[in-house]
Amino acid sequence: MLFLLLHLVLRLKEWLLKTKIYFFNLVDLSSNPLPQPSTFPTILNCNLEGRKSQTLVCDIYDILLRTHSFFPYFMLVSFEGGSIFRAFLLLSSCPILMFLSYEQKLKLMIFITFCGLKKKDMEMTSRVVLPKYYMENLNLKAYEVLVSFGCRVFFTNVPRVMVEGFLKEYLNGDDVIGSELHTIGCYFTGFISRNCFIDKQSALLDYFGDRKPHVGISSTCVNDHHFISFCKEAYVVSNEICPSSIMPREKYPKPLIFHDGRLAFFPTPLSTLYMFMWLPIGVPISIYRILLGLILHYKWSLTLVTFSGITISLKTISNTKKKLEQKKGVLYVCTHRTLVDPIFLSMSLKKPLTTVTYSLSKVSEILSPIRTMRLTRDKEQDRKTMQSLLSEGDLVVCPEGTTCREPYLLRFSSLFAELTDEIVPVALQAKVCLFYGTTASGLKSLDSVFFFMNPWPCYEVEILEKVPKEFTCGGGKCPYEVANYVQRELGNALGFESTNITRRDKYMMLAGNEGVVQKEK
Repeated sequence: MLFLLLHLVLRLKEWLLKTKIYFFNLVDLSSNPLPQPSTFPTILNCNLEGRKSQTLVCDIYDILLRTHSFFPYFMLVSFEGGSIFRAFLLLSSCPILMFLSYEQKLKLMIFITFCGLKKKDMEMTSRVVLPKYYMENLNLKAYEVLVSFGCRVFFTNVPRVMVEGFLKEYLNGDDVIGSELHTIGCYFTGFISRNCFIDKQSALLDYFGDRKPHVGISSTCVNDHHFISFCKEAYVVSNEICPSSIMPREKYPKPLIFHDGRLAFFPTPLSTLYMFMWLPIGVPISIYRILLGLILHYKWSLTLVTFSGITISLKTISNTKKKLEQKKGVLYVCTHRTLVDPIFLSMSLKKPLTTVTYSLSKVSEILSPIRTMRLTRDKEQDRKTMQSLLSEGDLVVCPEGTTCREPYLLRFSSLFAELTDEIVPVALQAKVCLFYGTTASGLKSLDSVFFFMNPWPCYEVEILEKVPKEFTCGGGKCPYEVANYVQRELGNALGFESTNITRRDKYMMLAGNEGVVQKEK
């Protein structure tokens, strides 16, 4: 029955995309009123030479971002900073938004998104969730103009707290002037201060006084034309989106290595509707998939797990697999993508494995179908623990110490290299479409639930050749040299970039702590 429902929902999604529901297109709000013909030249005509001592002013929406809708960003704040109920309320407001004016639409979305929201939750969302989506939607042409100027000042109608962090940290903005939200204590009320949005034209004159900015960039909206007319030079960004305007990852202003939040898609009204339609089916399917691993033997669960919609791709050399099946005490060194990495490796090899973990929640330990052992971060004690486990059978370690969603490998701890010379690197990659199965600031006990809630989660398992004897400690190499060698091999297999970033760095950025779960007294 679950599979029939899964098929029906996916069919409905295809129908919605093919018929292009115009109702939701109307609500997928542009950040400005309707565009008007412009007398100003496009940014393609802007000369970028000798601009480092000059000032540029612009907005972020409709100019720096390729998407012309700010609804998805309010949805991200509602879901990640607020709750699923707040997100559902925002989605439910779409029929009302369709009949409101531009300012009324923005005010209603601000009220639903921010009323009762804690300031610290908004700060977390603006720091670790929104930058990913801003970065992926940057307009390459507009960005190239922006970075050629030494001073950058932004004026926007959207709440300043939603954009200031990204504009200053990633785009080196000198100042951000946006709508201010009213607060009571540590909570937002959902209202705009003085009950009005900023007037960009007045704000620009107040900010610069008698000085005129060198260049102003706006959208094709007639209101913004008045705004940039006070600049020495004025240009507009066309509403057309072409492939050449998409920002490639290698041109990002800063590497996007860490981000948090559960949503793995850009939450437009249509995609958010699909998510809520999927939830009543996704939750039972997630529970079913977890129970399969608990109840069934690892040799049989692989087939039924695949029938449930999970795709597992195993790539290995046949003679290597035979050797691994015959040997015991093999140390599998894996990349760390989600909590269930060792489980999928165990199912792929059809053999029992033991894994060691840091700060694993009690719920995850109970739900794990394979044996888990906690480490203490005391190097000597952890070495003894892992050596003891290796003497009993095969062991799985993830020397990064934490997960990373993007195509990067964190620094490998060298402890595993001191344990044995029987080291087999395993390149793991997890792909999802709705929910991320990892978190740094949320409830880690729900990680596996969210991962299995995806309609078609995919795991790619590639077992590499055993580390040659001459590249092990037994062959005369130092532990850190072995760790770097294994990291390099796994990075090459996956096409990932190796870094020196550590687990501590990740948690300090995303959660403001060192990622250590305190023991209950």
